Amino acid sequence: MKRLQFHVPEDVKTCLETAAEVVASGGVVLIPTESFYGLGADPRNAAAVDRVLELKGRPDDLGLPVVCCDWDQIDGLVEIPDGHRVKLSRIWPAALSAVAPCRGSVPAARDQTLAVRIPDHDRLRALLYRVGPLTATSANGHGRPAEAHVDHAVSSLHGAPDLILDAGELPGGRVSTMVDLGSEDGHVIRAGAVGWDQPFDLEEWVISEH
Repeated sequence: MKRLQFHVPEDVKTCLETAAEVVASGGVVLIPTESFYGLGADPRNAAAVDRVLELKGRPDDLGLPVVCCDWDQIDGLVEIPDGHRVKLSRIWPAALSAVAPCRGSVPAARDQTLAVRIPDHDRLRALLYRVGPLTATSANGHGRPAEAHVDHAVSSLHGAPDLILDAGELPGGRVSTMVDLGSEDGHVIRAGAVGWDQPFDLEEWVISEH
């Protein structure tokens, strides 16, 4: 298990080669998010997904949420309904995951749907830009609280990740919101840090943004 500092933008360059090698080989990286630590692995690699489930002790019938650096990575994994794209563009980057139909087979998904988000963490997005999308389930034993302290996150797991990106103690707070985009308005599966049901005037947004 290797540990690298991940506090400032320059740390991304230092960590990049090692993180890319770990992910490409099917390994697991402990990653910081905007709130808690998560377990990052290639969502398209079945063996890597199994490793995340094992480390967390998570039942294999549950999917793993994925973080992406931008809309290009989002669109490579899932199909976001047109009716929700503008609203999500206004919200992201944020601690809100959207559950949408997969494009093809993705081992991290379940029932052909996948939870994706663009995280509100600039260094993590910079890393994702180079290594690709990563799973981001919270780094803790299944059923235990999410961890904001790197050492507590590691000790909570059923084994050790291959690489730790140590960003110090994270803000914590509420867990990420999760929204199912299968309906016209979207359905909040898990209430969390970011609101979804606030009033949203599409015409007003288009005018103000363009």
